[in-house]
Amino acid sequence: MAASSGTTTRPPALLTLVGLLTIGSMVAMPLLAGAPDGEQVAGWVKFLGRFHPVLLHLPIGIVSLALILEIARIFSKDKPNSGAGSLVLGLGAASAVVAVIAGFLLYHGGGYEGSATAERHLWGGIIFASAMIVTFLAKAWTDAAGGGSWLYKLALLGSSGVMAFASHDGGTLTHGEGYLTDEAPAPIRKMLGLPVKEEKGGENGGPAKPVAEQVVYTDVVAPILERRCVACHNPDKIKGKFRMDTYELLVKGGKEGSGIELGNAAKSNIIIRSELPREDDESMPPDGKTPLNANELAVIKWWINSGADPKKTVTELSAPADVLEAIGKLETVSLKTGVAKVEIPGDAAPHAPAPTGPDAALKKQLAGFAKDFPGSLTFESQQSSAVTFTAVSLRGNLDDKVFEKLSPVLKHFVTADLSATKITDKSVALLAGSENLRMIRLSETGVTDAAIDTLVKLPKLESVNLYGTAVTDAGVSKLTVLPNLKRLYLWQTKVTPAAIEELKKKLPKCEIVTGV
Repeated sequence: MAASSGTTTRPPALLTLVGLLTIGSMVAMPLLAGAPDGEQVAGWVKFLGRFHPVLLHLPIGIVSLALILEIARIFSKDKPNSGAGSLVLGLGAASAVVAVIAGFLLYHGGGYEGSATAERHLWGGIIFASAMIVTFLAKAWTDAAGGGSWLYKLALLGSSGVMAFASHDGGTLTHGEGYLTDEAPAPIRKMLGLPVKEEKGGENGGPAKPVAEQVVYTDVVAPILERRCVACHNPDKIKGKFRMDTYELLVKGGKEGSGIELGNAAKSNIIIRSELPREDDESMPPDGKTPLNANELAVIKWWINSGADPKKTVTELSAPADVLEAIGKLETVSLKTGVAKVEIPGDAAPHAPAPTGPDAALKKQLAGFAKDFPGSLTFESQQSSAVTFTAVSLRGNLDDKVFEKLSPVLKHFVTADLSATKITDKSVALLAGSENLRMIRLSETGVTDAAIDTLVKLPKLESVNLYGTAVTDAGVSKLTVLPNLKRLYLWQTKVTPAAIEELKKKLPKCEIVTGV
C-alpha cells in the first residue's frame, strides 16, 4: 500500500536507537540496584515512587485505546488509514517508561523486601514498557515504508497481554490476594473452586462453631488482622519489615520491634499504633484504610493480655462478659474461607465485672477544659485513662500562658501535638511529669535546645518532631539517651549533617527524617 502523501518518509533510525537503549536501561535497573532496602534509600526516592499508582493509568488507557482503534479498523471499509497512530503509541510507550521508573523507586522505597509478587510485577512492568516501545517502533517503520505490518499488530496484541498480567500482580499488591473474588456470588465462587460464603453459618454453609469452642487466634484474631492489616503486611507487601499473616511472624514483629508483647497489650506495637490519633503519622492502618473498631481492639487486647496463646479457645482463656459481647459483634471467619457471625448462647457468658474505663475524676477534668481547648483532649481508648492532645484547632492561639492551664492533667498525656503554636521551652518544661509520653510534635514552634533538656527525662518517647525549630547540634546530641526513640524529625533546623550522621551511629534503630 502506498503512503497517502505520495512521499517517502525517512526511516526512524534515531528513534530505534533511543528505544533500544531505553529497553536496555530498564532491564539494567533492577540488576544493578540489587535487592530493595527501604532503610537505606533517600527520602526523594520514596516521594517520587508514590506517584507510580497515578502514572500507571495513562499507558494502560492508551494501550486499551490503541487496541480498540485497531479492532475498529478491521470493520472499517472507508477509512483504511484509521487506527492507532504513531503519536498515540509513542505517548503510550513514553508514559509506560515513566511509570516503570516510578514503580522501580516505589519498589526500593521499602515494604516490598522479599516479595516475589512485587519483583514479578516490576519485571512485568519492564516487559510491558519494552513491548510498547517495540510496538511504537514497528508502527513508525511501517508508516515510513508506507505499508502494513503484522509485526506491529502482534506487538500491540502482545503488549495488551503483558499489561493484563502485570496489572493483575499490581492489583494483588495493592488490595491483597483474592480481592476480585472476595465478594463474588456463590455460583461464581463454586465455578472458581472457592468456598461459598454464607451470611450465617460456617465454611461451606455449615453451622458456625459455638463461641465457646472458637480458637481465639485462628477463629477470631487472625480474621480481624486479615481484614485490617494483612493487605500491607504479607509475603508480597512487607511494610515496616513486619508480616502479620502467621502467628509466629506477628509475634516476631519488624523494624519497630516485636509485634506483640505476650501478656502486655499496652506495650504491644500493634495496639500502640492502632490507638494513636488518626492524624498521627504513625497511626495504623494509614489514611484511607479502615482502622480497628472498638470491638476488634477489645478482643485483641484481651487476647494479648491473656498470654496470646495461639491454640486456646474462648472458654480456656475465660473470656469475660464484655469480650464475649465484642466477639459476638464480629465477623470472625477468614475472608479466604467464608464469613460467619458467632452467636453467644444466653447462658454462655460468665459473670464478670464491667470493663474499666477512664477515671471518672479525670473525665470530669477534661470536660472542664472543653471550652478553652475544643476537640483537643481525648482519651486514647474507651478502656484507658491515657490522654492525647492536639492543638490543631488552636494553633496560633496556643501560647505558654494558655498551655499552662492544662497543668493538672499533663501527667496523663501519652501524645502531644503542639506544632505550629506559639509555645516555647516554658511549655515543654511543664511536660517533665508526663512520664508516659510517647509522641511529641514541636514543629514550627519557638522551642530551643532548652526543651530537649526536658525531653531526655521522658524515657518512653518514641517520636519527636523538631521540624522548623531552632535546635542545634548541642541539643539533639542529648537525645541519644532515649532508649525507645524510633523517629526523629530534624528537617529545617540548625542541626548540621555531621551531627545527624553521629546521631545515626548512636541511634541505629531510629529513623531520622531530614527532608532529603
